[in-house]
Amino acid sequence: MILVAGEALVDVVVDSDGDSSETPGGSPLNVAVGLARLEVPATLISQVGHDERGGVVVQHVTGSGAEIVAVPTSSGRTSVATAHLNQSGAASYDFDLEWSLPRQELPPCHALHVGSLGTLLEPGRDSVLDLVEQACARDTFVSFDANLRETFVDDRDVARRQVVDLAARCTLVKLSDEDADLLDPGSDPDDFARALLRGERTRLVLLTRGSDGATAFTPEGEFGARPRQTEVVDTVGAGDAFMAATLAQLWDLDAFRRPGPGLPAEGADVERLLRGAIEVAAITCERRGANPPRRQELPPGWPA
Repeated sequence: MILVAGEALVDVVVDSDGDSSETPGGSPLNVAVGLARLEVPATLISQVGHDERGGVVVQHVTGSGAEIVAVPTSSGRTSVATAHLNQSGAASYDFDLEWSLPRQELPPCHALHVGSLGTLLEPGRDSVLDLVEQACARDTFVSFDANLRETFVDDRDVARRQVVDLAARCTLVKLSDEDADLLDPGSDPDDFARALLRGERTRLVLLTRGSDGATAFTPEGEFGARPRQTEVVDTVGAGDAFMAATLAQLWDLDAFRRPGPGLPAEGADVERLLRGAIEVAAITCERRGANPPRRQELPPGWPA
């Protein structure tokens, strides 16, 4: 089982014409749902309110095949993120959320995934970091997706230090070129990714570049892949779909077991990993909202 810890909320998507719709979201929730739809056992630890939106969130997670440990919010309300879409489908966000997750005991799992607001916002951040420490103590695979939101980065230097410190404890680190630019404006995102690869436990860093694809940084070298031509509806949840697809492929490779074959090292295998993740992200971009595909909806032979 892959354990995912972090925020769960409702995405209110407002398109360029002013029309709106509501769907469950939050980066960690999207990753857990994406894993379950790719037939990987997943459990989400998060918070939801005792309200109608909370019920929708829980149903969305369980209906996709994942399990959820739903700790109640102190306010009783489920958090909300409002995504405003521009003419090209790109999203900017406003948030009304609570993240006060109490300390959790790490259950038996093959891997732990954390990221986004769950690793940034106090006081719940401390509980997520504690789960990471428990995982490290057991030599459990940990993945981290920075997935930053500028609204919550009050001090760039503090945020950069927090990201670097957490990344050093994780086996796999994912960030976007936008994350890198937010943390270190004007620098080369590739250099930032290379620096993260020097973390004590880090063996793979994935840098996503939107429509320009992604690059993998490994001790053996750097490898890239680009997406097919895609008709973008919106980009909501695309990075989370990429993350879920990466972890799903590693699950298929039995990369989380100790001892086990570990992460792909050969260039062709790393590029295949990237192509598989990019394809799942592309399919998600062709749909409204964070709606990752199920495994049977993927091209024959995925990942090819």
